[in-house]
Amino acid sequence: MTNPRDTAHPSRPFGRTLCAMVTPFTGTGALDLDGARRLAAHLVAEGCDGLVLNGTTGESPTTTDTEKAELITAVREAVGDRAALVAGVGTADTRHTVELTLAAEKAGADGVLVVSPYYSRPPQDALEAHFLEVADASGLPVMLYDIPGRTGTRIEPETLVRLAAHPRIVAVKDCSYDFLGTQKVLARTELAYYAGCDEHILALYAVGAAGCVSTVANVVPAEITAILDAFDAGDTARAAELQLRATPLIEAVMAAGLPGTVTSKALLTALGLPSGPVRAPLRPAGREAADGLRAVYEEFVAG
Repeated sequence: MTNPRDTAHPSRPFGRTLCAMVTPFTGTGALDLDGARRLAAHLVAEGCDGLVLNGTTGESPTTTDTEKAELITAVREAVGDRAALVAGVGTADTRHTVELTLAAEKAGADGVLVVSPYYSRPPQDALEAHFLEVADASGLPVMLYDIPGRTGTRIEPETLVRLAAHPRIVAVKDCSYDFLGTQKVLARTELAYYAGCDEHILALYAVGAAGCVSTVANVVPAEITAILDAFDAGDTARAAELQLRATPLIEAVMAAGLPGTVTSKALLTALGLPSGPVRAPLRPAGREAADGLRAVYEEFVAG
């Protein structure tokens, strides 16, 4: 088996099935490092060859810099070389993003996930300069995160093409909802694309993506992996069947009115896996929502 940390394979620099892992907290809201170790080990055992830590699903807006570094160290202890660790470091401040990148490198991350600076909405030339400064700051490979629905700023295809010339900018987590723009970049660069929207996993993989960064994989890691396994085995009909069968669960977790962090933690709690509460301003799923999620999950795994 190829070592997922081996970045000598540029087509999959961070593995294939990456989980955007939740950050477990204790009942009082403190960082639960033991829970993080157990959850990470479970996800890897169930098929994930990469984990994204300190992303949006990991509640990065409400964890401290120290907690972020501690989480990376703890998860590295738990999974060793069995999975690539990609650390979310993106902020609205270039200097802070560089600081987090250096801290992630020191803590043992294999790469960093850098989202567009949010709220300030920098123009494309400033956005490009931001990413280049972060890429120049450490020896870690960089995955750019294109999610204009949250940041307010698209990383335009031409900007991505230019950024691809940097030797450490190697991948994109794609939540652009612009399939044509994505294909343009895929056709012109060697950037490894990862589907960041669970409903697009198979579609993007079919046109040459490296894999996915999945939130739903927190609760069904083996089933998300099976979609890609079927496609790799040449059974495209089976891959399509598995993707479509997952649609109700993907909708329940990602598009039913609650953030994926909230829904994932509700399901993980119901399954007896480490998760804990969410931090404010997020609020836990109510009883009705949690029961609905469990019903959709149970129907999915029974099918």
